[in-house]
Amino acid sequence: MIKNFNINSLVRENVAGLKPYSSARDEYQSTGSEMVFLDANENPFQTDVNRYPDPQQRNLKSELAKIKGVDTSNILLGNGSDEVLDLLFRAFCEPAKDSVITLPPTYGMYKVLANINNIENREILLTPDFEPDVAKILKATDEQTKMIFLCSPNNPTGNSFSEENITEILQNFNGLVVIDEAYIDFSAKESWLLQLKKYPNLVITQTLSKAYGMAGIRLGICYASEEIIQILNKIKPPYNVNELTQQRALERVLNQDKVNSEVSDILGERHRLFKELDEVKFIQKTYNSDANFILLKVDDATRRYNELILKGIVIRNRTTQPLCENTLRFTVGTKDENDKLIKALKSLKQQ
Repeated sequence: MIKNFNINSLVRENVAGLKPYSSARDEYQSTGSEMVFLDANENPFQTDVNRYPDPQQRNLKSELAKIKGVDTSNILLGNGSDEVLDLLFRAFCEPAKDSVITLPPTYGMYKVLANINNIENREILLTPDFEPDVAKILKATDEQTKMIFLCSPNNPTGNSFSEENITEILQNFNGLVVIDEAYIDFSAKESWLLQLKKYPNLVITQTLSKAYGMAGIRLGICYASEEIIQILNKIKPPYNVNELTQQRALERVLNQDKVNSEVSDILGERHRLFKELDEVKFIQKTYNSDANFILLKVDDATRRYNELILKGIVIRNRTTQPLCENTLRFTVGTKDENDKLIKALKSLKQQ
């Protein structure tokens, strides 16, 4: 465990002294009895969404807490993971003064959010085998470095970082270590949620967009110590997760068997794709994946991308990313979609 960690030394001074906005639904929560609500200037006529949503999303958090084995006080929900990440920047990073560390090739929104919030983004490339270079990362930190972002399983490479590397960073960095686990449900490795109590500087983000198949409702999740969650709650918009999102998310979370079945199907298709891709001559390397996508190295990524577009298949060309020259990223689709992809790839001529 990291020694002498004090979350109050990281939080921005103006945020520490901030008194959060108190909404009508923060001040009064229904106790189950029939009440006449005349406190929030809502339209009184029933539309199913004429009332403001629960600003703390209590029902949804309760179910997530049971599934994940944490307390509801360790959960913050947001309008997608992007809002959750933005809240972290706004709570802990002083504009034009502080810095964060990101590890390219990785999820591009970390850099975008750093730029939006006027925070220095120190980029430390992953090693050639797509692992964090711990020595270089720790050397790049100073008193103004507030967060290190680790995407594991990583996007776009698909691999999970080694437990040893992540542990070393957690134990030696006196700031927040944010582990983005958007793809954790497709990984054979356990979530770092089990380590929340051990590391007070650990923050984990997850999402309902991937394994839960709910990208359209925009629901991101942050798991952290109660102290960190309390700080984020001070600055989040009062009704940041709308009623329809809460309802749809709760329905899906309560149908865990269906989610698990779909994840199993995706993993089966991922395994099949690996075998089929070995037969495509212009594919030079297929990288191992702990996610619902596969990264490939090909002879000419831009050419192959354009050829697949002409065949009605949209993938992602990652050749401009560091360490990813001539790589393409394929999402694992349905069996029918994957069959079309395989057929298209095998029809393309080799250079």
